[in-house]
Amino acid sequence: MKNYLAILGLSVILVGCGSAKPKVDDLAVNNPIETALDLTAVVDDKVPVIINPGRFTTETVTYRLPRVVQGTYSVSDFGKYVDDFKALDYDGNELAAVKIDTNTWTIASATKLDKLQYYVNDTFDIESTGGIGGENPFSPSGTNIESDNYVLNLHGFIGYFDSLKNNQYALDVTAPATFVRTSALEDKGMKSSSDGTSITSSYFAQRYFDITDNPMMYGKLDVEEFMVGNIKIVLSVYSPNKVHTAASQKETVFKMMQAQKEYLGDVNTTPRYDIYLYLSDGSETAPKGMGALEHHTSTVVVLPESSSKEGLAASIVDVVAHEFFHIVTPLSVHSEDVHYFDYNKPTFSKHLWMYEGVTEYFAQHFQVYEGLVENDAYYNTVMSKIATSKNLDDAMSFTIMSENILEEPYASNYYNVYMKGALIGMCIDILMRKESDGNRSMLSLMKELSGKYGKDKPFVDEDLISEITAMTYPSVGAFLKTHVEGDVPINYNNFFTMAGLTLGETEVPTNYIFAGGQNIIFDADQEKGNIFFSPMALKNSFWASQGVQAGDVIKKVNGADLTLQNAQQVVGGMFGWQEGQDITMDLERNGEPVKIEAKLTKATAKSESLIEDENATEAQKALRASWLKG
Repeated sequence: MKNYLAILGLSVILVGCGSAKPKVDDLAVNNPIETALDLTAVVDDKVPVIINPGRFTTETVTYRLPRVVQGTYSVSDFGKYVDDFKALDYDGNELAAVKIDTNTWTIASATKLDKLQYYVNDTFDIESTGGIGGENPFSPSGTNIESDNYVLNLHGFIGYFDSLKNNQYALDVTAPATFVRTSALEDKGMKSSSDGTSITSSYFAQRYFDITDNPMMYGKLDVEEFMVGNIKIVLSVYSPNKVHTAASQKETVFKMMQAQKEYLGDVNTTPRYDIYLYLSDGSETAPKGMGALEHHTSTVVVLPESSSKEGLAASIVDVVAHEFFHIVTPLSVHSEDVHYFDYNKPTFSKHLWMYEGVTEYFAQHFQVYEGLVENDAYYNTVMSKIATSKNLDDAMSFTIMSENILEEPYASNYYNVYMKGALIGMCIDILMRKESDGNRSMLSLMKELSGKYGKDKPFVDEDLISEITAMTYPSVGAFLKTHVEGDVPINYNNFFTMAGLTLGETEVPTNYIFAGGQNIIFDADQEKGNIFFSPMALKNSFWASQGVQAGDVIKKVNGADLTLQNAQQVVGGMFGWQEGQDITMDLERNGEPVKIEAKLTKATAKSESLIEDENATEAQKALRASWLKG
């Protein structure tokens, strides 16, 4: 994951869906769990769900929806979105079903249980309105139920029985015949309704993990399919106002994934990879959390629809590249905590520095390594991550943080896995190349670990660092002990010196939201409910040229009111601003209105930067060349 916020109707639907009484020896443990979602029978934005597990021989069974899903490192509580939960016997009578916590129901007289039925609310609406309470799912892990779009992260609709976690699942999804549907879950065929208005698609999953690992998107989608080497890429785009198309981003995705395949080399990949891109238009029911969530063969991405074509392309490269690199870790290299994941009471691995940090390192490093960006642009990315990481707890043990990531003070430092975690990957990469005269790297280490373990064999969490030390060099082991297990901040200058780099101040390109790195130019007054320019705005060449002053309250951006409630969407749209574009901004300065009407010029900021040392030795230059170009 990357973080860049009518019951009668159901009864009618279920008429004719009752099953015949099974034979006594048809035990649930031996049967696929039959599940059904009907998108043609939505009531009040709620999808009806049917779960038919087969025959139980125990008197009481427990059914759960996930409290936490893999890759999110936060509480989602998908049981919050379930309404009118019923357990029915083979005669259609209701059995006692007791909700024992937010996500869990126990069913008595389970030997008589025929099926469960319930409705599911979507999370996008709840996220937007702040409803239900508590933590809401991160948008890319959530669900959407609209007349023309369904984001089906199946863990939001389908749960599991404690005693049947390893059962197979048979899933039917019924939807209007006009809908486009995409899913990488094993397709078992389609069947049209007698009147031709709907189609039921049948899918198969080997176990509950495959239900959670294979999202779907249904509705008025724009889809492009193309090959990158031997991988079939399926790009599904939902743009509510038809601002963007899959075709307009096809070339960006193709070049990115082609470069990623070159970078990964002989790492095993998947024959198919799905990208589900939901573009949020900032409306009342649109999701606010931008980013993506990885799966073995797909990723769900939520980004602003207001982005320009170029801005959206840049976001796709940054976000989707990260998710695709997860095929290395944790998908191919992971601990027992990940492999035997408990959706209700999960334990967490110590090694977020590897799962998210090294993945983010690869997502940035491959761009310079494969020639998608110049060295200076990559150096700026590194410096930006250093600056951001130092605004978080730089003296916190990464392994302790990872193991306790749902608790404070660790939860509020989670963002550092993408900052310092990536820098940890960089430091190990430089050390590996230095120790091996350029023959080994962070990527080669991950390939070795993947060969030793792989997707079906987890490592023992406590043993990983000692194993890496034995597989590499004492310097790598000392680094991990000191800066990953330990709480000693990293002196990055030591690593820059190895690669013949030094620090200096340069004028660096920036956008219209930052003044170099992660120095945001806006601030907010929660009590007054307004957003204003911070002193950092004066370090941004464009805003300085417009005469803005620290404390100027921003009332409107391009005619749209700016409030705390819509700030993420309006300010997020500024990421897509391009040089030459006309913009307007209404300000309030000391109670007086101020109007900015301008054509965007290139924005720069003075920033501490990495510079290639003119006095670097041949050995330093060789290490730098190995690190950046191979």
